[in-house]
Amino acid sequence: MKHSKKSGWFVASLYVGLFTLFGSATAFAAPADEEKKIFAELSAIIPKNRFVTVDDLYKKWQEVQEKKSKAVILDIRTGAEFYAGHLLGSNNIDSGVPYVVPKTWPDPNTEIWVFCRTKHRATYFSSFLYRYGYKNVYVVDGGIAGWAEKGYPLFSKDFGEIKVLKYNKDLKEEFEVRSF
Repeated sequence: MKHSKKSGWFVASLYVGLFTLFGSATAFAAPADEEKKIFAELSAIIPKNRFVTVDDLYKKWQEVQEKKSKAVILDIRTGAEFYAGHLLGSNNIDSGVPYVVPKTWPDPNTEIWVFCRTKHRATYFSSFLYRYGYKNVYVVDGGIAGWAEKGYPLFSKDFGEIKVLKYNKDLKEEFEVRSF
């Protein structure tokens, strides 16, 4: 069977088109796969016994409230998330700025309990603290969402103590990345 130059160009164009189409699709999937890989690498930096439960955080929070512990309870959610409801006496540093921790708590033996909404940001943040040389950093698995689900107290600057009657995991609002 003979192929003309036209059909050769058609086949070549078809291959280029398919490669562009499917090559682009796999290129879009790659960052998500890389994020999972990096998350696993960063998680491995944190000792396994430093991943704790919301109940563990509650016990530590009570000790801090009763002045039986000097542990730092560190909420790394955004300011807006923090002011919507937080643990009484907790500190707030946005997850994007772990580099302020050494200036705030210079002792690498400081006991720091880190939480976010669930666990993802806290894992990233805490891995940086371990890389900085901190030795007693705990990552709370479940975060403020788990805290609220357990019915533990939350506080607000505007309302005082607030109680979540029912936490809805599905009520996570969509967000937009702001352009600058």
